[in-house]
Amino acid sequence: MVLRSGCKFGPVLVWFRLGYVVLLWLCVTHLRCARAETKTVVQKDAEFDVTYNDTVTSDNQTIYAFNHTVSRNKTEGIRVTVDVLSVGAESSPILFVVRQKQAVLSFQVPLILRGLYQRKYPYAHVGRTLCQPPTRSLTETQYFFVDVSTLSSLGTHYQLRISRVDSFTLHTDKKFSFTASPSQPQYFKYVFPDGVDTVIVKVNSEMTFPCSVMSIQDIQCPVYDLDNNVAFIGMYQTMTKTAAITVQRKDFPSNSFYVVVVVKTEDEACGGPLRFYPLRPDELIDAGNRSKTLDVVVSPAISSDVYVMGMLFCLGIFLSFYLLTFLVACVENKRMHRRREGLLNPADMSPAETGKPGVTPVSPYEYGSFVDNASTLSSEAITDSIASDANYRYMGQETLKRRPFLTAIHHVAIRIERSLESVAGRSRQESLSSIEEDDYDTLADIDSDKNIVRTKKYLCVSDLARKDKRVLSKKYQIYFWNIVTIGVFYALPVIQLVITYQTVVNVTGNQDICYYNFLCAHPLGNLSAFNNILSNLGYVMLGLLFLLIVLQRDIIHSRALDRNDLNALECGIPKHFGLFYAMGTALMMEGLLSACYHVCPNYTNFQFDTSFMYMIAGLCVLKLYQKRHPDINASAYTAYACLAAVIFFSVLGVVFGKGNMVFWIVFSVLHILATMLLSTQLYYMGRWRLNSGILRRIVYVIYTDCIRQCSGPMYIDRMVLLVMGNIVNWSLAAYGLLKTPNDFASYLLAIAICNLLLYFAFYIIMKLRSGERIQCMAMVCILFTAVVWGFALFFFFQGLSTWQKTPAESREHNRDCIVLSFFDDHDIWHFLSSIAMFGSFLVLLTMDDDLDNVQRDKIFVF
Repeated sequence: MVLRSGCKFGPVLVWFRLGYVVLLWLCVTHLRCARAETKTVVQKDAEFDVTYNDTVTSDNQTIYAFNHTVSRNKTEGIRVTVDVLSVGAESSPILFVVRQKQAVLSFQVPLILRGLYQRKYPYAHVGRTLCQPPTRSLTETQYFFVDVSTLSSLGTHYQLRISRVDSFTLHTDKKFSFTASPSQPQYFKYVFPDGVDTVIVKVNSEMTFPCSVMSIQDIQCPVYDLDNNVAFIGMYQTMTKTAAITVQRKDFPSNSFYVVVVVKTEDEACGGPLRFYPLRPDELIDAGNRSKTLDVVVSPAISSDVYVMGMLFCLGIFLSFYLLTFLVACVENKRMHRRREGLLNPADMSPAETGKPGVTPVSPYEYGSFVDNASTLSSEAITDSIASDANYRYMGQETLKRRPFLTAIHHVAIRIERSLESVAGRSRQESLSSIEEDDYDTLADIDSDKNIVRTKKYLCVSDLARKDKRVLSKKYQIYFWNIVTIGVFYALPVIQLVITYQTVVNVTGNQDICYYNFLCAHPLGNLSAFNNILSNLGYVMLGLLFLLIVLQRDIIHSRALDRNDLNALECGIPKHFGLFYAMGTALMMEGLLSACYHVCPNYTNFQFDTSFMYMIAGLCVLKLYQKRHPDINASAYTAYACLAAVIFFSVLGVVFGKGNMVFWIVFSVLHILATMLLSTQLYYMGRWRLNSGILRRIVYVIYTDCIRQCSGPMYIDRMVLLVMGNIVNWSLAAYGLLKTPNDFASYLLAIAICNLLLYFAFYIIMKLRSGERIQCMAMVCILFTAVVWGFALFFFFQGLSTWQKTPAESREHNRDCIVLSFFDDHDIWHFLSSIAMFGSFLVLLTMDDDLDNVQRDKIFVF
């Protein structure tokens, strides 16, 4: 019975126990709710400019109610300042929530801001400016509430103060000073005045550190004014001592904007030292005093009239070179016309033949018959003519210029002499036809074998100008067509890339991407620095002008060849214009790519600005060498392949060269090896081979020329040039290895320019040493170019920005505009360097004009 009874009441006991647990849970929940309902909420009517000292716990919450009158025509800033006075509040911070009509601002105190590698910096003193909701009424009373709460059961003591910001609105051209810190950012409002569409906002400080950020944001809530969110909207840039942002009215529909200044928690972004890494990941680091005193001023930017004046000034400078070239061409054409008239009407003939006193006319028909009949003179007359010509050669150039008719006779005499030599040569060969080869060796190879010709101790241009002129002209025209092809394929992706850069800058607002001179960066459309782009117009216009000058000379020379002019055929430096066309095209491409670089200048696209500088330096060296070595100059394919290798190393240097000793060792070794190989190529005129027997031949030469007998170099002039060149290049290689400069592209360009200047100086010295002279036009170009280069380099080394440093450090070098309030020092460098390059090209074009009437076997090779 007992067992049956236990089984009967078992389920009842289970349900009884379950009900007891549920009842107990309901009681506990009720007690908790009752305890929560006992939390005290206190609302206080508060006033401005009063400091409230209070304590908050998890059991109480305090609400401060404020009201103020808002005017549509007047904007006042409201500042919330909070201090936590209790120690150890980091574990249970106080939460402050400011509820406004159209905005909510919340922050905790102590405020924890994160730095690099998640470092944590606590700030017990916090100050924030409230965002001002817009009002449509003339005046309106607005309310806002400050809720103070915490989850800490212990009491936390704090101070709260709400105050008005009297200088919340900035005025044009009026400087305002203030203090900011990471936990106390500042921002101010600026309204565009009537008639002003563009302003430049400048923030300056005498303190380099702490690093700070200036931001331009639209009038909207919330305002992003902390280090961890200031980059979310608007335009911003880091700064140490200087920051400047150009703001346009069209970008802000409300015709007003906020100027926000935030001090960063760390200085690494501005190039400052990086703090130590904490031993524990959650360890809080004392940031110390990071307050910074700054001043802000908003000034009107330039008007549209200044843009027009700047463009007209730029066009006027370079169009004046077109006008000057046209005038010189007219004067030269008139001078040639007078020479032609003097040739047809010589002044030293008898008056009876001219019909005028003291003038003897000769008709073109008579002159032509004289030239044709001269070739049919008897052998006695030929001998007399040659004797007369021998005496005639002693006449100076000035006499020939004053007596054009004698020049014609001189040309005829030379033709007769050469025809006589050819007849004599044929008769000699016929007279020796019966002699056996074993008895007499004519050594015919001495005039045709290039190994014999090019190893002569004293070379003339005629020795290195034996190839067919048409073949050489086509060979050198390849330089022009290749550089046009290279330019097209290089420029198109560059243009696409810089447009992308500019788009990224405009969309993100991150102005640290591009290294402008922000104090003189005038926007136009989507371009941030139009003046830096416009100033590159000179390279394009002067490059085109140089092409036109070369084209004119090419046409004149082609016409002279068509009429078998003796001077064009056998006198002067052989004229091949392909390299000149390539130089003019390279100058135009330099202008285009420099403009692309200045769309958004930074270290990743600096190669756009330097690639065609390498091209220009290389082409100038090749042109100097081609002048007296036309047959053995490098082909276009070899030359451009070498320049491509230079650009390849430039890219490697920019990417991997900064502080990488392995790269510098490899580059220095390759630089020295290339210098030695090129020296050998130039010394032996290409008559050597790089193969497995090179070491054996080097040892043999050292043994025979240095040990067995001490003999000097056969080609002393060439040896002097190459020794100087090796000294310069070895010194540059040593400098790069020891100093490892950060700007590898400029270092590489310096190597190219030093070699070009060395070769040019050697060419001028050897030209004068050989008894040649420099004509007036070439001398004027040399002096003018040297002066312009001096001024250009002065402006270049002003250094308005540098991407070798951080963007904030680069802005310390920014300067105001110096010409027409539109162009800065770097723009002047563009103007002067384009003029100097144009002048340098003219020097190369005209420096050997004095040899146009000199036979090539009288022009020395050096």
